[in-house]
Order: sequence, then structure tokens, then C-alpha cells
Amino acid sequence: MEIQSKGGTYTWSNHRSEEDEICGKLDRVLSSPEWNFIFPRAMAIIDVAITSDHAPIVLLTNGVMKKVKRDFKFESRWILEGECSHLVEEEWTHTEERNQRGTFWVKLRRTKVKLGKWSREKFGKNKASANDIVSKIKDVQDGPLQSEDDVKLRDLKAELTKSQEPSGEVAGR
Repeated sequence: MEIQSKGGTYTWSNHRSEEDEICGKLDRVLSSPEWNFIFPRAMAIIDVAITSDHAPIVLLTNGVMKKVKRDFKFESRWILEGECSHLVEEEWTHTEERNQRGTFWVKLRRTKVKLGKWSREKFGKNKASANDIVSKIKDVQDGPLQSEDDVKLRDLKAELTKSQEPSGEVAGR
């Protein structure tokens, strides 16, 4: 059985212009009656295709997408910023006045907090901008495709790539 899906109309596009363009729902989420009994509210979300010709499909077993606080993740683009290595070095060379037990974990936690704050200040506006662009891409992909949409999608994807670049100096410096 196919799981009900929401979101985009198509899961694949050849990204050609006008009369050569082909779009279709090639990808689906299937289940068995037994699985449906265990997860009766399951739903599939057709997400935004950014870098692929296939749209990702997210399976929600509870039928609800919850906002989850993300764990800290070091972003590789931070290495390109000179400030990043300075912030890490600053936290790791800082001496603890308490006993040395647990110093590694204290330094790790403080480094995480400092890098998180620095990233929000340096890249925060870009993240909001990127979310707006992804929303625009989703609107185009979810609607009936027009001949000019291929160019529009290409421009939005280029804008998304540009929005991932640093926004300049850290606020307050």
C-alpha cells in the first residue's frame, strides 16, 4: 500500500526547458497492512529538491513533524574563517582554576557554546535568508510548472548557494 504523501506534486524532474521537460511522481513510500497497523498515522512528506533531480521523501511514522533541538555540529565552512581557529585555541588554552578532573569536558562544552554563538552572529542572517529561498523553491516545485520555472529554480538555487557564504564581520566586534 502507498503511504499518503503531502508536499510537492512531483518527486522527479529532468530539469529541461518547456516542451522537453518531464516531471513525474516516481518515488513513493510503500507499506504492508501489518506496518500500517503499527503506524496508523504515518505520512510521507515530499520535500524540496535542491541539488538532485529527485525530491527527498521524509517518512513521519507519527504523522507529525516535530521541531527537534539539534545537537552541536561543527560545520566545515567554519575552517575557512580565521576567527574559528582563534576561538577554539582561546578556549583550549584557557586554564581552569578548579581541579583538573573533567577539564576536557568543560573545555569541550565551552568551545561548543562559543562556536555556536559565533556561528549565529556570523551566519545567522544567512540561515534565515536560506530558509526563505528554500521556501520559494518549494512553492515553485509544488505548483504547476510553467515554462519560466526552470530558469526561476536555477536562479533560486544559485541564490541559495550564495546565501551560504559568510555575511561579514562578527556582530559587536
